[in-house]
Amino acid sequence: MCNLYNITSNQEAIRAITRALIDSTGNLEPELDVYPDRMAPIVRNTDAGRELALVRWGLPSSQKALLDNASKRADKLRAKGKEVDFDELLRMEPDGGTTNVRNTSSKHWARWLGIENRCVVPFNRFAEPDYGSRIEGGRVPNAWFAGGKDRPLMFFAGLWVPEWRSVRKVKEGEIVVDLYGFLTTEPNAEVKAVHPKAMPVILKNEDEIERWLTVPWLEAKDLQRPLPDGALIRVD
Repeated sequence: MCNLYNITSNQEAIRAITRALIDSTGNLEPELDVYPDRMAPIVRNTDAGRELALVRWGLPSSQKALLDNASKRADKLRAKGKEVDFDELLRMEPDGGTTNVRNTSSKHWARWLGIENRCVVPFNRFAEPDYGSRIEGGRVPNAWFAGGKDRPLMFFAGLWVPEWRSVRKVKEGEIVVDLYGFLTTEPNAEVKAVHPKAMPVILKNEDEIERWLTVPWLEAKDLQRPLPDGALIRVD
């Protein structure tokens, strides 16, 4: 599961490939490592036009996941003899977000598969944990992948959700924020050598970017597939 990627391309290059008409990002950093729950650029469909915007990484988790977590928290409080307002506990249950979406047939994700909730996520390289190369102390290093030695600009197929009310972090409390994540699929040969379960869905060219942002889901869902073998290389 990809939980780290890097962007070095500038916003002019991102806008040119995606045909974004609006840029609300200000000045992007020249290099950006993106971790879960951080702000990062995406290109999304909006009523005003296609927009390059900074959005927080991590889509809403399922209600079941939050319910399970809140139930465990309630049980621990009751075991200590404390009274529990479960509705309030559930409302304030922290949700760090879901970074990657695999099962698009889930009812939880189905509501956000339409064109209005599609986005593309720019990157130049992405990381997967290399469990076969554990180093001293058991730490798992990252294996980095890109489309070539020059790390060309590429795009994940993503989804975004506007103005979602939740508690991301306890210290923040309840907030309303736009969120995004991207799809995963079976790995191709390069990624499978490191991570046999999944890889991000990567759009190969401008035509696929345009399809992802404009066609109905029954046509777009075919894009949820691995890149061809040989399309990625390991990079530092």
